[in-house]
Amino acid sequence: MATQDTCCSVSPYFEIRPGKAAAFRAICEKYVAWSSREPGCLYYGFSFDGDLAHCREGFENAAALLAHLENLRPILHEMGEVSQMVRIEVHGPEAELATLRAPLAGLNPQWFVLEYGVRK
Repeated sequence: MATQDTCCSVSPYFEIRPGKAAAFRAICEKYVAWSSREPGCLYYGFSFDGDLAHCREGFENAAALLAHLENLRPILHEMGEVSQMVRIEVHGPEAELATLRAPLAGLNPQWFVLEYGVRK
């Protein structure tokens, strides 16, 4: 069964620089506050395993994900000051991923094509 779901999710993983955990968490709070205002944001949050952090992000579609990146553009540099992104995954149906491939190419993501599923 194919899916009609247009959700696009992004999963960046960050290695927090030594001594920067508190600063990283403060930035996480700011990012969550900014993202909570976005109408196309389905979920957004951070989880941790020691000095490795994961940002769990889901958007209605590719357009909402691109709007999110534009919303955070003024503060995105802050994350790079306290951490290094070590991996990024982008998940979604091919029709939506096609819209994201060029704008996100510089991040060198691993692309996961959603083929089956349901979202309620």
